[in-house]
Amino acid sequence: MEILDGKKVSNQIKEEITVEVAQMKERGEKVPHLAAVLVGNDGASLTYVGSKVRSCKKIGFESTLIHLAEETTEEELLKQVHQLNNDPDIDGYIVQLPLPKHIDEEKVLMAVDSDKDVDGFHPTNFGKMALDMETFISATPYGIMELLKRYNVETEGKHTVVIGRSHIVGRPISILMSQKGNPGNSTVTLAHSRTKNLKELTLQADIVISALGVPKFLKADMVKEGVTIIDVGITRVPDETCKKGYYITGDVDFDNVSKKASYITPVPGGVGPMTIAMLLKNTLLARERHNA
Repeated sequence: MEILDGKKVSNQIKEEITVEVAQMKERGEKVPHLAAVLVGNDGASLTYVGSKVRSCKKIGFESTLIHLAEETTEEELLKQVHQLNNDPDIDGYIVQLPLPKHIDEEKVLMAVDSDKDVDGFHPTNFGKMALDMETFISATPYGIMELLKRYNVETEGKHTVVIGRSHIVGRPISILMSQKGNPGNSTVTLAHSRTKNLKELTLQADIVISALGVPKFLKADMVKEGVTIIDVGITRVPDETCKKGYYITGDVDFDNVSKKASYITPVPGGVGPMTIAMLLKNTLLARERHNA
């Protein structure tokens, strides 16, 4: 069994980007500039955005954090989005989700300039991804593909079962895994919470990508020997015996499933760090496009 170490690979990617940014500076070019819009004080969002800002600083990017109050209106947020669309200094930006309930997320995401949508959530970018055109690929699926590639995990002709059909992970990764290329060329089954014969499907799978968000959902009796496991889920489970009062786990019963797997991602330290690394890679791509 080999651990697919997202932390290690993400650090490699950041080092590669750091070299490119240093070369930009030597040539007197503008370095990539990533902005993040955060509405409210959601704990997980604050942590995630903070990590992005620190990563930008570490690799030499410019970064801007726009932190708006919880009571910010939809109209005010849309005004901020339009300002970022028209700011030539900003190469790419993200609007951190979830947004407060009084704001229409779809309306906001549709307002983002697709050429600056480094999260890859805009329908234009999703459509280009589905048609195998160059675009911004949603950072988590992009990270999964890069992790498989760098560990030389064989995907061609393999049966991949994706659990979860979200627009952010499940649907895009099911498309990417089926496309021509390496990784790719896989036969994909997209399963979800209403799938009746899920265990039957996962037992056939050479690769299982779980993005369900249910702690330790995937058990050892649901997978075959030699399977590759990509665990996208991350949940805080309350536990008074832990110092923080909780522990973090994924969708997979790691201790038992890992005994049967050829490759497996840990939680934390697997897909999570890759998501931030690929967001930075998308920002670099946005900068190159604007430069061209």
